[in-house]
Amino acid sequence: MAQENTEIDRLDRAILHELQLEGRLTNAALAERVALSESACLRRVRALEASGMLRGYVGLVDQSSAGYPDNVFVRITLTSQQQDDLAAFEAEVKRIPEVMECYLMSGDADYLLRVIVADARDYERVHSQHLTRLSGVDRVHSSFALRTVVKKTEIPVR
Repeated sequence: MAQENTEIDRLDRAILHELQLEGRLTNAALAERVALSESACLRRVRALEASGMLRGYVGLVDQSSAGYPDNVFVRITLTSQQQDDLAAFEAEVKRIPEVMECYLMSGDADYLLRVIVADARDYERVHSQHLTRLSGVDRVHSSFALRTVVKKTEIPVR
């Protein structure tokens, strides 16, 4: 995990920007883009990795092409908010492949999930076979996203 007080400068921000745009850049190409020598660039990348600011490199798979064009946002309320009950729910929800994100929330629901599905029938399967069977679930409220307006992968680095 990155520490909140990790000191980064404009060159670190430039490196992070470039790697978020294209994670497969060679060190030579990255160094050229941020105007550093290759050795200095590599030292900075390794330092960003060691600090936890730069956590990894991934390929982004197109969700629709993979057969999951729909996003369903699911608010889940548990019967109890005791720590053991939250932990049991969280352990189980992590094992559902279609759950792409899960957040512990404030407000009227305990959790907010983003679930990817092929269509309404596919969501019915996920709902009945997985979501309603999770430990301690009291209520499940589902909303289908009609259209994605903004979906970013680049985090603005300050």
